[in-house]
Amino acid sequence: MNQQYFINYLLFLYLTLVPIMGFATTIEDTGTLAKTILEKTDEIRFPRENFQVEVDIKTISPGKIQEEYKYRVLSKGNENSIVMITEPASERGQTILMKGRDLWIFMPSVSQPIRLSLSQRLVGQVANGDIARANFSGDYNPTLLRTEIINNEAYYVLELTAVDRSVTYHKVVLWVQQSNYWPYQAEFYSLSNRLLKTSRYENFDWVLGTQRPTRLIMEDALKKGEVSVLDYSEMVLRDLPDKIFTKEYLKKLD
Repeated sequence: MNQQYFINYLLFLYLTLVPIMGFATTIEDTGTLAKTILEKTDEIRFPRENFQVEVDIKTISPGKIQEEYKYRVLSKGNENSIVMITEPASERGQTILMKGRDLWIFMPSVSQPIRLSLSQRLVGQVANGDIARANFSGDYNPTLLRTEIINNEAYYVLELTAVDRSVTYHKVVLWVQQSNYWPYQAEFYSLSNRLLKTSRYENFDWVLGTQRPTRLIMEDALKKGEVSVLDYSEMVLRDLPDKIFTKEYLKKLD
């Protein structure tokens, strides 16, 4: 009797624990997959190496004249960057410095750099963090929500939750093409889970040995017709010493 009880007990443990262990393994595997997907799509968006790129931003608003801004971005390891405003001429000389998730803007007319946040508006639908820090895998914890078929292409759909409140957005939903890890589109949400804007990655071209999106279209989800178009060009690898990523060095930049 005792032996039969023991056998039944072992059978109960087996039937109970094995599915749980399998479920836990599945969760762990899915989490690893989501992280890998995000890292791969980050590498397609921008190189890991130090680089310089020109960014042209056009802002479109119903009933208003289109505005255009040009920036030169220096990026080191996706953690440090400098954004120099080159046009319009009235704003030339203004420079944004990012170190980690800390951000400052230097203006020739002001003696001391001014502290900014990544989520603050830069121009149009573009936040400071959209241009100064584009490191999804460093700023968000990814979860694989589902897969989708769009125009006969299979996509991963990732939910990215902010690692803390200092990052640009509280949550991002990102579509990534399964066959090549190209970013396709994204939705950006506020702390209250309100959809703020959407984006599309377009004009893939060979840049530094990889096909990368050279255009990002950002649309305001709250104001219909408010659109910003970011065009990336002249991306080159560049030696960027640590000393230039300091507030003291901003005045020396051309």
